[in-house]
Amino acid sequence: MSVNIVVVDDDPGFRRIAKTLLTARGMRVVAESENGAAALAAVREHRPDGLLLDLHLPDHDGVAVARMLQQEAQPPLIVLTSTEQSYWSAEELEQAGIEDFIAKDRLFDADLKGIFSPAG
Repeated sequence: MSVNIVVVDDDPGFRRIAKTLLTARGMRVVAESENGAAALAAVREHRPDGLLLDLHLPDHDGVAVARMLQQEAQPPLIVLTSTEQSYWSAEELEQAGIEDFIAKDRLFDADLKGIFSPAG
């Protein structure tokens, strides 16, 4: 069974790279969003298993989007990304509904399939 992902980032180049990485690892990108509002709409429309979510978006930060998604009946598993290191503790991220944080420069080496797998 394929793992469906929504990629959220305001940089189209990064969305393209993330889609390539996720697809190469056997996952399916069902939607791409450039801001928090579009991400919320994409989650409601596609009901993905996971969300690769940028921290810095034009309308909301990724943590705020993650908190909003926790109000959904079946929130997706969320992985936060940024060019900066996370300054939130693991507890703070977990409270926001974020499964993991991966710096963008480490995305290529990350076990994305393991993180996004339903059993992962």
